[in-house]
Amino acid sequence: MGVCAVVVGVYAYIAQSGQWGSLSPNAADTYYNLLVRGFRAGQLSLKKEVPPGFMRLADPYNPTTNEPYRFGPDRLHDLSYYKGRLYLYFGVTPALILFWPYVAVTGRYLFQGQAVVIFCAIGLLASVGLLRAVWRRYFSEVSIWVVALCALALGLATGVPALLPWSDVYEVAISCGYMLTMLTLWAIWRALHEPERQCRWLSVASLAYGLAVGARSSLLFGAVILLVPVAQARHERRRVWTLLIAAIGPITLIGVGLMLYNAMRFDSPFEFGQHYQLAAVRPIARQFFRLRYLWFNFCIYFLEPAHWSAHFPFVHEISVPPFPRGYARVETAFGVLTNIPLVWLAFAVPLAWWSRSGQEALTLRRFVTGVALLFGTCVLTLLFYESAIIRYEVDFLPPLLILAVIGILGLERALVGQSVRRRVARWAWGVLLGFSVAFNLLWSVKCYANGRWALGAALAQEGRVPEAVQIFEEVLRLKPEFAEAHNHLGRALERSGRASEAIERYERAVQLKPDYVEAHVNLGNALLHIGKVREAIAHYELALRIKPDDIEAHVNLGNAFLQTGKMQEAIGEYEQALRINPDSAEAHSNLGAIYQRMGKLPEAVAQYEHAVRIKPDYVEAHFNLGLALEKLGRTSEAIEHYQQALKLRPDFTPARKALTRLQAGQ
Repeated sequence: MGVCAVVVGVYAYIAQSGQWGSLSPNAADTYYNLLVRGFRAGQLSLKKEVPPGFMRLADPYNPTTNEPYRFGPDRLHDLSYYKGRLYLYFGVTPALILFWPYVAVTGRYLFQGQAVVIFCAIGLLASVGLLRAVWRRYFSEVSIWVVALCALALGLATGVPALLPWSDVYEVAISCGYMLTMLTLWAIWRALHEPERQCRWLSVASLAYGLAVGARSSLLFGAVILLVPVAQARHERRRVWTLLIAAIGPITLIGVGLMLYNAMRFDSPFEFGQHYQLAAVRPIARQFFRLRYLWFNFCIYFLEPAHWSAHFPFVHEISVPPFPRGYARVETAFGVLTNIPLVWLAFAVPLAWWSRSGQEALTLRRFVTGVALLFGTCVLTLLFYESAIIRYEVDFLPPLLILAVIGILGLERALVGQSVRRRVARWAWGVLLGFSVAFNLLWSVKCYANGRWALGAALAQEGRVPEAVQIFEEVLRLKPEFAEAHNHLGRALERSGRASEAIERYERAVQLKPDYVEAHVNLGNALLHIGKVREAIAHYELALRIKPDDIEAHVNLGNAFLQTGKMQEAIGEYEQALRINPDSAEAHSNLGAIYQRMGKLPEAVAQYEHAVRIKPDYVEAHFNLGLALEKLGRTSEAIEHYQQALKLRPDFTPARKALTRLQAGQ
């Protein structure tokens, strides 16, 4: 229990150090609590109003036009939008078993980071309780200090430390799934070893695993482990129908409930909301699982080693191979075989039943088979998925570590009476354990830095620029070679009027990461702003050589050409941006400005109208449309657009002056 107390303390410390509450100081406004508030109000959607401007967007799922609403004060990022309401794609189970009961009992809302610590602590206790049961029944000759070290491995070598620094909605669902899968394994253990209460424990396992699927739908195929006690009964020629009902009954009822929940929200029992997410990529037409991702993901999750340096926290991200076609992203993931070498001890699992015979060996093998099935099904699901992300590793690392510690216990038992070999073996697995735990803790520092960087970016989006600058500087003290942090610090400094410092940060970002398109574009923008047009054009063109379909680079290159008087080149860049994305409001507006300058007023009006239809709150486009309409003699329409510009931004002086002039003329 001492080891558990220490590990839980580490969990709490890591989670508190990276508290997301810095951005959402009111726990009631976090996603899971918004869902609970919706439930309490008698609705399945979140208790959150959809911003009127967002509802007027021509395509609310377009990542370019919805970005101001996904971030900033509205915070719609990764929510699901369907028929005018906001929903939560992430599993409903945490709301039902923790967030709702907590507010019902205490009258207060629970921070999501606190929920992650609770789920991880219970998951740890369940896995350590399982370890203790395995030890006492099958490995009583093994020293208790060996068991204590195995418990440490289950707490600090499972990827959980890397989950905690950024405890947001994603981590809530994953940590809840982790807790419930560990409780499922514990109940299956009891079902295998307590025949007189087998139905009862199997029902508990089925209930726990059904709830796990409700938290994390990707765990679905792991439900096959519920059939392990049924297979045992069939082998022993006992009646299996009662056990089969116990195994499939609770999880089936939960599955029916989930399908009904989905149908009531999205008109389909199989739609959890992922196709309606407001994300950085358009979700509706995406195919999330493909066979061609399998080998790439296997390399990421199992083979790719982290890079090491002399600078704290010493570990750095893996070298990511070229993406398969259609693949989305790799986020701080690493190969477990190369970075958590303790998992190699899973191959020693057969030693657990070496020299055993009869029912004892058979039951232990069946339990180990169940753990291996859970590991295998979780891994296989992730190998077909379009992204590899560090938090996903918590789906499969805990069962893999359970296999590894059973392998350690088997090795210890096999070497009883062989003091020299046993001592050598202990040194070997001890080194692997120490390295694995140290790597997890150091990687959690890296994840902390990444989390703080994301927090800084969110604060900057909200206009809290001085706070964002402080956070980015803190991140760069931890990770001086973090190109993304240099880039975002540059943007924050530029917004603070510190242009020369911003340019230095952008230059550092592209020095560290020469193919960093966003940093090249930002550097080009900053150079353009201070009149260094030629240098700006060079960076835009470099960005387009790296990523020919980058819309922002095309639009800003057009702006640079416009400053040099190259009208046709500017038109070409805006038109190219619109070929890539016809819903680029900025490209339409800028193209309208060129047509207006060329005296082609009808064409300018058409482009401005496109811009405000795509982005109804585009103040400058409304104003420019008003100017063009005024020159065409369509005064009443011009007044409407000046008024709309002022409604959106009451301090927009050019629109106020134009409106005053027209109204005075009437």
